[in-house]
Amino acid sequence: MPNFRLGGREARERLAKQYPVGTRVELAYLCNNEPGMPSGLRGTVRGHDDQPSLLMAWDNHRSLSLFPGEDSFRVLTPEEIMEEQTQSQDEGMTLT
Repeated sequence: MPNFRLGGREARERLAKQYPVGTRVELAYLCNNEPGMPSGLRGTVRGHDDQPSLLMAWDNHRSLSLFPGEDSFRVLTPEEIMEEQTQSQDEGMTLT
């Protein structure tokens, strides 16, 4: 894994290429053991900063950033994203 912890514009650009805005991820753990952020929680990358970190929108409505190389997470597969979308559509349907 590339060393993103160097900071600055160059690291931010590398981070943005690897995790573009809109990327869906699943959390394994945060380096600081933040309460309310369980393993398996999913979220969407909303941006990047110069630390560098991933600016997140979590499915539990929190916005804690991810630090690649310190926090543990994985990118969802296209199949998992399709499954999420199907579930969301199914939940949005109402019986009449």
